[in-house]
Amino acid sequence: MTDKVWFITGAGRGLGYLLARDALKAGDKVVATSQSVDGIAESLSASDHRLLVLPLDVTDPGAASAAHEAAIETFGRIDVLVNNAGRAQLGWFETIPEEDVRRQFEINLFGAMNVARAVLPTMRRQRSGLVVTISSVNGLVSNPGGSVYSASKFALEGWMEGLAEEIAPLGIRSLIVEPGMMRTNFLDPSTARQGDIEVADYADAVAGFRTFITQANGAQQNDPERLSALIIAEASSPEPARRLLFGVDAHEWANAKCQQLAVEISASKART
Repeated sequence: MTDKVWFITGAGRGLGYLLARDALKAGDKVVATSQSVDGIAESLSASDHRLLVLPLDVTDPGAASAAHEAAIETFGRIDVLVNNAGRAQLGWFETIPEEDVRRQFEINLFGAMNVARAVLPTMRRQRSGLVVTISSVNGLVSNPGGSVYSASKFALEGWMEGLAEEIAPLGIRSLIVEPGMMRTNFLDPSTARQGDIEVADYADAVAGFRTFITQANGAQQNDPERLSALIIAEASSPEPARRLLFGVDAHEWANAKCQQLAVEISASKART
């Protein structure tokens, strides 16, 4: 099979859009989904027989099933699922309302589960497929101001690590992508949320964190174009990576976490 069919969530902008664009450039077919589909088809400017643009709120299981059915009706198969849709709920835990914490999990974790539950039966019938999960280095490392976001990504990765073992015997592969800070609109106020409960004990730290986010937005060191190209290449590899860390910062933070864990595990063994 020379061309693949991609099913991409959050394809309206950022990395999801770049993946849709680059997959089409590679000669593949793309199901590009997003909550808002305005302008996506025109921007991607692909022929109708290779691009299907669908509205999809990943938190709605019925919508995920309907999008999958439309994809199969149009293209007959799905070879690569990219669970990319997500948002960043930032801020100190006690400053974030409960409904916003739950919303973070509904999108980042349960949204990905909804789409996987819709698509995996097709991949099982095919006995082939690749599930690409766009996580973050914050799925390995959590920092002040990112506890809720990291919690959703830790959960996402825990689910996918186990699921990957369940589906591997059926010919379905898994790739977890863990970028560092990338130059997308992910930190833009239109995407990222900040806690709005005022807690005096955290006021100075929260103010400093918000300044950091404002300054970092648009100035992140990692290039999403390069990451998109890497994912496209992995999807064509006969033996794709199981995990792909992207960016010097991601590797530094992940290595530091591994070293910290080694020390803590050793100390725990000495105590028991």
